Amino acid sequence: MPRTLHGTAALRAAATTVSAALLAGTALAAAPAAGAAPTAQDATAAGSSVRFVDIAGDGGVKLAANVVTPAGANGSQRYPVIVLPTSWSMPQIEYLAQAKKLADSGYVVVSYNSRGFWQSGGEIETAGPEDIADASKVIDWALAHTPADPHRVGMAGVSYGAGISLLTSAFDRRVRAVSALSGWGDLIDSIYSGRTQHQQAGLMLGGSGELTGRPSAELRRILGDFLGSHLDKEDEMIAWGKKRSPATYLDRINDNGAAIMLGNAWGDSLFSPNQYANFYEKLTGPKRLEFRPGDHATAEGLGLLGLPNDTWNSAHRWFDHYLKGEDNGINRERPVRLKSRSTGAYDTYASWKDVTSERRTIALTGTKKINTNIDSGANGGLIFLTNILDQFLKLPPTASIPLLPRSVTAVWQSERYEEQQRVRGTTTLHTTLTSNKSSGTAIAYLYDVGPLGVGKLVTHAPVTFHDKTPGQPFPVDLELFSTAYDVPAGHKLAVVVDTVDPLYVEHNPKGAQLTFSSPQHDPSYVSVPIDERG
Repeated sequence: MPRTLHGTAALRAAATTVSAALLAGTALAAAPAAGAAPTAQDATAAGSSVRFVDIAGDGGVKLAANVVTPAGANGSQRYPVIVLPTSWSMPQIEYLAQAKKLADSGYVVVSYNSRGFWQSGGEIETAGPEDIADASKVIDWALAHTPADPHRVGMAGVSYGAGISLLTSAFDRRVRAVSALSGWGDLIDSIYSGRTQHQQAGLMLGGSGELTGRPSAELRRILGDFLGSHLDKEDEMIAWGKKRSPATYLDRINDNGAAIMLGNAWGDSLFSPNQYANFYEKLTGPKRLEFRPGDHATAEGLGLLGLPNDTWNSAHRWFDHYLKGEDNGINRERPVRLKSRSTGAYDTYASWKDVTSERRTIALTGTKKINTNIDSGANGGLIFLTNILDQFLKLPPTASIPLLPRSVTAVWQSERYEEQQRVRGTTTLHTTLTSNKSSGTAIAYLYDVGPLGVGKLVTHAPVTFHDKTPGQPFPVDLELFSTAYDVPAGHKLAVVVDTVDPLYVEHNPKGAQLTFSSPQHDPSYVSVPIDERG
């Protein structure tokens, strides 16, 4: 049977298992809170003034906010304004360090606690219509109570704040520029990719929401159905997610024409780079896409402490050009900027499709049958912790490829490469799968294998099927998570497929076996994207 959690048990588990992973992921963003709680309604930072206010959101719901105003602002001139909705579970002071930097360079900045969290009223609506309306109400308030210029309105945010900012740009034409960091374009393709529940991500979101806010009844029901594998509610869950996906409103976003910068991490455990890149490619206005090593919100996390940070530097330059009109050259740069996980060097491209110049094919030859529900040792790790280690220490998950038990893993390897292979973009898998059960889950991994057989994880992705005829072969096409990784000369690539990974809910019934074959008329393969121009 699939490993699932049911109803309220799922939410109780969520609230009690956030622990180490949640702390690791939010520590970078939460750190500014230390000693930062205001003791008075007004405070003065060097050069800029900070006010803590309550703003009436949609339906009169109180939104706890802070306003940072440039030094010397006396109402005699107007300044561009940036609105910052907080991340999921984060307090209203999350952006204070960046808000001060922006104010010191001539912006009015209004940051507010998203409804349902901390001191703000209401319930957590998960970037629903109420959250979009709240953002517009905050813009209204800023224009009425600060020296904000109504023709120079921007929005930015990390994670939840990024999603709300993008959605607001579809419904409020006043938003002229957006910097959406560690956000999502497609919520379903983020936490339900390959028709597979991202279990650790769902538990983290549900648990942290219970600990720091007031989830709505709808959110509790959706999370309970999601973690509990209630397939009879799948259509409802997908509709709920699409309503909260900027990609659903792409035409409106393009019509409004805001300049949109997207930033994310290669290992984002909540919102994969694939869905962000797909969303980026469909934008028609001024746009920029940046990917860096790390996990959810870690690429920009240190910037929330006020420390030097490439992501926030780009965001500031983006606003300086599109809100202030500064000729800083960002509009003439190649807009796709990728940082290698291996070297830390940046590559730039004219578009996402230009990232890949060649493809290397690994043939998935022969027929391999594997048993299910046993962890082979190949896995994607733990949310936050695993990709933070990769980001700062270049330590991705490893597995001894020769020692992986072939009874529960299917393994194929490439030839040894004489030259370095610069993997850039999205690896794809095509195979023919047969199961003796109607439902199942498989997880595909791509490893960089050194001379001693130790594999370092390059990328992976899950895929789940339902309602298949037992014993009847069917094709599977899977996109692995996009990445930038350099395979050293003398190494091989290995494709590994198994059926258990702690990141995901598996749907392999007891006694299930999966068979991978490569029919002559439809050969199986993995296609690896390579950039030979570096």
